[in-house]
Amino acid sequence: MVVSALLLSLVIKTFFFQSFYIPSPSMEPTLLEGDRILVTKWRPDPLPLRRGDVVVFKDPAHWLGYPDADESGVHRVAKDVLTWTGLLPEDAGEHLVKRVVGLPGDVVECTDPDGNVTVNGAEVLEPYTAPGSRPCGIEFRVDVPEGYLWVMGDNRDDSADSRAHMGDPGGGTVPVANVVGTTFAVVWPFDRFGGVGNPFGDQTASEQG
Repeated sequence: MVVSALLLSLVIKTFFFQSFYIPSPSMEPTLLEGDRILVTKWRPDPLPLRRGDVVVFKDPAHWLGYPDADESGVHRVAKDVLTWTGLLPEDAGEHLVKRVVGLPGDVVECTDPDGNVTVNGAEVLEPYTAPGSRPCGIEFRVDVPEGYLWVMGDNRDDSADSRAHMGDPGGGTVPVANVVGTTFAVVWPFDRFGGVGNPFGDQTASEQG
């Protein structure tokens, strides 16, 4: 029974859903530090990613630095097994959670640090950003390469997202291949249980403005 449960959990994690832990306030108010979330593996494949999706992705260029592995022995092995099978949420050691602002081929720009982000020349109104935070924060312009994404945290003044890594390999963009899945629910703590949707749905950038 134990083996069957582990195999079922592994299948679910591999093909359908996976749990993750939010380690920082960079996605407030959408996701709070300490939240446990579920992501669906159906985006980016077979369903396409959309602007406004909240995605979990593997660290593309050491954005998280080089955390020390301070666990060893049986405890480390047990944790690795439970995480691998999906019975424990992934920690912050390899993954980040941000919102997709630019898709492959988009031009994402900010000409005023206190203004709004524009995508392909259209201003994007973002209802999910933290109250009082600046949607842009800095001036920038990026042509998102094919196969890559431009991502930003909802708590724009406290998020080391694509803007903070423009000098890194990839220019701050994230390979689509690094995306694990799209966040669709907060499952813990219980008083925050609920869905995490995309306010834009399948709208184009011009329809979002």
